[in-house]
Amino acid sequence: MAEKVAFELVAPERVLVSEDVDMVVVPGEEGDFGVLPQHAPLVSLVRPGVLRVFMGDQVTRRIFVAGGFASVDERGVTVLVEEAEPVEELDLEAARQRLQELEEDLADAKTQEERQRLERLVAIARARVEAAERPDL
Repeated sequence: MAEKVAFELVAPERVLVSEDVDMVVVPGEEGDFGVLPQHAPLVSLVRPGVLRVFMGDQVTRRIFVAGGFASVDERGVTVLVEEAEPVEELDLEAARQRLQELEEDLADAKTQEERQRLERLVAIARARVEAAERPDL
């Protein structure tokens, strides 16, 4: 039997996924990175985007993540996220509406702190729209 990668996706309230897979591609802050068996240890920020899970050469899951952290060791990868949703469950129109509302709020931001918070939310909303528009990537 071929060696697998232990993959866990954890949100604040619960473990969302815990399974052995062939590869996981994580949207890292510095760019996407793939995790295969016996990967070198790594800790990375996770940017908003789509996490892909592979069995063989097929993507079996596409999960939108809003950001977080990934920890990789020789056994596998644990991804801690603020929120996650299967790409096929994303509502494109709702995502576009939320992005528009956040961009309007950002334009009206009065303080630097408010601007920074809204810029982060806009980045997440943009990534959600992109994931919903292109669910097969």
